Amino acid sequence: MAAFPTGVSVVTTLDSDSVPHGLTCTSLASVALEPATLLVCIRAASPTLAVLLAEGHFALNLLHERARGTSDLFASGAPDRFDRVEWRLPLGAGGPHLTADAHAVADCAVVRTVGFGDHTAVFAEARRVTVRDDREPLLYGLRRYAPWSAAAAAPQPAARSAARHELPAALRPAAPEGGTRVVR
Repeated sequence: MAAFPTGVSVVTTLDSDSVPHGLTCTSLASVALEPATLLVCIRAASPTLAVLLAEGHFALNLLHERARGTSDLFASGAPDRFDRVEWRLPLGAGGPHLTADAHAVADCAVVRTVGFGDHTAVFAEARRVTVRDDREPLLYGLRRYAPWSAAAAAPQPAARSAARHELPAALRPAAPEGGTRVVR
């Protein structure tokens, strides 16, 4: 799945003593519009997952393109990570909002979980969403980060002739040789 580019998020929650917990997550998806439901997949042994399940809510912080350091920090598991970022807890929030690093935050309530292999799929209803229009998303794929603004700045492909119904050579399926490899 490293070949599938995605946005980068940090899942945050508070335990019963109001201690913040969080982790970087790129395994997420929109599930339904009504009710607004999303899915995050988290390593089953994660201490953040244990708190999230015990408390039943979390915040999904979608990171902006200048927040690579925060992504790396929350992926590291550093015990002082919340001391090293700006965050706040608005009234009714599902977890800490990473105010300096998120371009959008969804406050979520857990509605279902499914364990599979070494991960747990957490289905959650987004109860409130906060969006900053002045920031662009951070992307991750092929084990590298990329800013959305660079991806969006790429020129659009030239329009194809309506008379031509054939795919361009570069888009035609290739025989499994050359740079293709089967991983599993």
